[in-house]
Amino acid sequence: MTRRHGILNPALAAGLARLGHGHLVVVADYGLPLPREADVVDLTLVHGVPRFTQVLDALLAEIAVEGSVAAAESGGTDVETWLRERGLAPDLLPHDDLKALLPQARLVVRTGEATPYANVVLRCGVPF
Repeated sequence: MTRRHGILNPALAAGLARLGHGHLVVVADYGLPLPREADVVDLTLVHGVPRFTQVLDALLAEIAVEGSVAAAESGGTDVETWLRERGLAPDLLPHDDLKALLPQARLVVRTGEATPYANVVLRCGVPF
């Protein structure tokens, strides 16, 4: 690999390259069930590594996002703070309803995050 910037993980870079307007990308903690229908890039290494925020920051630097969804149970937690600090104001759904969106995801990126409800569904936008 000769790249010096951006996403270096080959599977993740390929998954991002296939995204289009309206596709759903899930950034998940390591406990979220993984859907069979989606491309899954599992970045988990050990408990807590990589962090949800590290992966989210890398993805937000690469893709245009027009909307997001998070679990209502994340309200008032660190997860809500992390999302708002990054300019995301997600629609909030009960956690079970968020999990019901997973089969519609085009890409799921699993982190090593161990914070409850550290999951967000990003809806891809266009950069123009």
